[in-house]
Amino acid sequence: MAGKSGKEGSGGKNRGGGKSGGKDRARGGTPGGGERYAEGDEVAWNSHGSSTEGTVEREITRRTEAAGRTVDAAPDAPQYEVRSDKSGKRAVHKPSALRKK
Repeated sequence: MAGKSGKEGSGGKNRGGGKSGGKDRARGGTPGGGERYAEGDEVAWNSHGSSTEGTVEREITRRTEAAGRTVDAAPDAPQYEVRSDKSGKRAVHKPSALRKK
């Protein structure tokens, strides 16, 4: 049939989902292996097609407001507030989006 991509049942564009692209789901884990970070750790993350470096400001383990948004974190699913070295702006990321420098 014309116009068919052969992706029926694969989820199409949303396959993999999320910002991590789902690359590690096929291997049964999350990028970084669910690594924990501490305040002051130097990390890097991808932002708008390029790599950004910064510092972990704090670990967030409960639902709270940070970096201008509501963060839905938990003790078994922490998120991290980070500060960009270049811009000084703050952001919140899941551990799967971060990597140690």
